Amino acid sequence: QLQLVESGGGLVQPGGSLRLSCAASGFTLDYYAIGWFRQAPGKEREGVTCISSSGGTTTYADSMKGRFTISRDNAKNTVYLQMNSLKPEDTAVYYCAAQGARTMGYYDCSGYDYEYDSWGQGTQVTVSS
Repeated sequence: QLQLVESGGGLVQPGGSLRLSCAASGFTLDYYAIGWFRQAPGKEREGVTCISSSGGTTTYADSMKGRFTISRDNAKNTVYLQMNSLKPEDTAVYYCAAQGARTMGYYDCSGYDYEYDSWGQGTQVTVSS
């Protein structure tokens, strides 16, 4: 059974940094595209960033460009989201999601949540002074 577990969330002051992890179990991440999404209270879920199975393609939502970095370590079966220069508006529950390369394409990823089949339970990020 495919399982994703997010960790690394917490409370951070504006301007601070956090690194989220998305660890996979029950399968290897090598042939899965991974997306990070977030949902703030009262708002719809939005795409943050994604990385292809190959690791060579990444995309970012405009508001995250230059502040967030996605990376993958297939040896550790984990994808990371490094978040710098955090703002109060980054407060949300952050989710990672996976989609197989057969469906997504080995060199592709997507910022649309409906293109992902497997989801983690989420981790809370709160940016506040």
